Amino acid sequence: MQDTSFAIQPGMKSQRKGPAFRSVGAVVSSKLDNSNLNLSCENGYVTVRFYRDDIVRVVMNPKEQPSLGSSFAVVKEPEDVEVSLTESEDEIKLSSGKFTVVIHKSPIRITMLDEQGRIIVRDHESSMGFNEKKEVICFKEMHPDDHFYGFGEKTSFLDKRGEKMTMWNTDVYAPHNPEIDALYQSIPYFMAIRNGMAYGLYFDNTFKSVFDMKSSDETYSFWAEGGQLDYYLFAGPKPKDVVEQYTEITGRMPLPPKWALGYHQSRYSYESEQEVRELVKEFRERDIPLDAIYLDIHYMDGYRVFTFDEERFPNPEKLVEDLKQEGIHVIPIVDPGVKEDPEYPIYQEGVNGDYFCKYLEGNLYFGDVWPGKSAFPDFTSVDVRKWWGEKHEFYSRMGIEGIWNDMNEPAVFNETKTMDLKVMHKNDGNPKTHRELHNLYGLLMGEATYEGMKAQLDGKRPFLLTRAGFAGVQRYSTVWTGDNRSFWEHLQMSLPMCMNLGMSGVPFCGPDVGGFAHDTTGQLLTRWTQVGMFTPYFRHHSVLESIRQEPWSFGEEYEKIIRKYIQERYVWLPYLYTLFRVASLTGVPVMRPLVFEFPEDKHTFNLSNQFMIGSDVIVAPIMKPDTYHRVVYLPEGMWVNYWTDEKLEGGKHHLVKADMATMPIFVKEGAVLIHGSVRSSTEQKESEIKVHLYPSENGLSPFNYYEDDGKTFDYQQGNYFELKIDGRKEEDSLEITVDVLHNQYDPEWERVSFIVHGVEQELKVQINGILQDEAKFEPAFGLITFSVGKSGLF
Repeated sequence: MQDTSFAIQPGMKSQRKGPAFRSVGAVVSSKLDNSNLNLSCENGYVTVRFYRDDIVRVVMNPKEQPSLGSSFAVVKEPEDVEVSLTESEDEIKLSSGKFTVVIHKSPIRITMLDEQGRIIVRDHESSMGFNEKKEVICFKEMHPDDHFYGFGEKTSFLDKRGEKMTMWNTDVYAPHNPEIDALYQSIPYFMAIRNGMAYGLYFDNTFKSVFDMKSSDETYSFWAEGGQLDYYLFAGPKPKDVVEQYTEITGRMPLPPKWALGYHQSRYSYESEQEVRELVKEFRERDIPLDAIYLDIHYMDGYRVFTFDEERFPNPEKLVEDLKQEGIHVIPIVDPGVKEDPEYPIYQEGVNGDYFCKYLEGNLYFGDVWPGKSAFPDFTSVDVRKWWGEKHEFYSRMGIEGIWNDMNEPAVFNETKTMDLKVMHKNDGNPKTHRELHNLYGLLMGEATYEGMKAQLDGKRPFLLTRAGFAGVQRYSTVWTGDNRSFWEHLQMSLPMCMNLGMSGVPFCGPDVGGFAHDTTGQLLTRWTQVGMFTPYFRHHSVLESIRQEPWSFGEEYEKIIRKYIQERYVWLPYLYTLFRVASLTGVPVMRPLVFEFPEDKHTFNLSNQFMIGSDVIVAPIMKPDTYHRVVYLPEGMWVNYWTDEKLEGGKHHLVKADMATMPIFVKEGAVLIHGSVRSSTEQKESEIKVHLYPSENGLSPFNYYEDDGKTFDYQQGNYFELKIDGRKEEDSLEITVDVLHNQYDPEWERVSFIVHGVEQELKVQINGILQDEAKFEPAFGLITFSVGKSGLF
């Protein structure tokens, strides 16, 4: 592609012409075989299979009966779904009770209907097919009211209608802008919302693939450079249902350690043990909470993974131990490139064990990365993943519990930015080229790292951060959005990126706060930190050549505000942790677009500059310089300004004031918020929680608060605490119900403070029928406050 003005000279026309499309044609015969409906067509074969009564899989192969093997992304086996089948001369109907698949025979055309017989999604008349380049493609009808979300990590606005997106993991240092459609993550999945209803589609193909929501207003298409046309349809009918269905197929996030939800500090790089210790001292002296410090590539000996530079870091074990005493975790970077060095034990083991990527002819593949000429582990082999995971004992025996995977697209310093596509991966006895498995490399490295660390941490939860991944990455890794820049536009872009990642099954994600490259400013760092307080992953990170951007780098005025919002992160942690629990069970994201909760409201369809935390909190950050007002849209219902308790009517746009110290936050009436206290890190004991109640005319919306030890997998054996808080409001009373749903873990806090907001007159407050005589009415603030000991609550 030309990157100069030559590309747009007058008379310059594209010479690209796509290969001729060939439809799979009409159905010739059909047979139901062990729940698989196998269709022989004029130009290929199609299999339809229900995986659940609300999930169906469609596979097309132009040459032979489709293989029903799956990529590494899919973890679910099909359930035994009771399906009714009827066939006529023109069509075949398969119904699960939840929805019906209608297969028009000539030409083949698949339609999904809901329980009421309404069309959810239907093939375009071209349906599906292939070309002589072995590309496979599918065409679906696009309804005028369709809006598209998901697609993993993509730039631009929230709604992806009108965009064309490539799935090919790519190291993109610059620029990150709406024109770049292939970044580090490839998640070939989307959700469509139409008139308040939703359905989803996941394309299980690991080749380079494309989703085209741009070329036509009447159809959309998706295709891949090879393999089968293999996709899953999710019936919804609501956005939460679609995410639950998709993550049933690709897996869900295990609960992270609680320290992973705290504030993290990084730089490329903190280059010595002395610099790290001075950094920690600054945080503690300035009363800024901190849970993790990252070590970028300069900690290593010549960029050799699984080493420390003995001069820069003479005693890493002591450093890790001392920081743990401060409640701070050390997270080193680990890249896949292994330096070609015959005296380097990791390289020796890789060569002797035949663990590295090779060409078909048997010679090793080498590529230049940070260490220079390097070999790359073939993570498609289970033996290689086991070996790589075991190597992390180098870190775990020091007390390190978190790892940062970078350069795992894999990135290589060459014109293609990646590994030679002719490299042949072993793939556990089913060899395939890198052209086919490229997008899986980061995911498989993540599995190796996470499972290796998990086996070494004596029951503790590991933390893994990754740059590259594929569908299912949430099973192992947190995702950050890569090498962004210190531009206001990148702050703005980070919101829809994270919201779409969340709707793509990746709830634990976030950008580099402040921007990685370029120079930030005090205003930008402050406003970005305010947003970071609520992004699921909260890390400051910056490149070595940039000016310093630690929280105190721009003077006392900005430091004070930045400190406040980092501290607020810890105040909100109990609420956030509860939402992470929901995400681990259902896939529903922590950070959500408003359309996720209000899919019938047209004002939310492409609302990219606001987001929700859970279903009751709207965050509307300031993302322009020298700006102290903004328009905020509040959906139906009544909303309360978090900072002032002012009530605002929903279904309207409001002009809201927000000085530099204020990020607008709004709480829905009826909400229950669980707050903790400011702490230096999550390791510091939480002595009290605060329950903020915002009763509506009808009382409270039920909220389940969750707690466990935050460190181990004991919660999987039922060792957790869950409390349901509900309430009913009468004219002169508020009856709060606190119901213990599960009590196999004793929370560390001893007292609970209740704060009732928006009270216009003194109310009698009861908890489980017991009148709270100590409740204090503060008419000037519209609050009622009181405290209850743990033993008196349950």
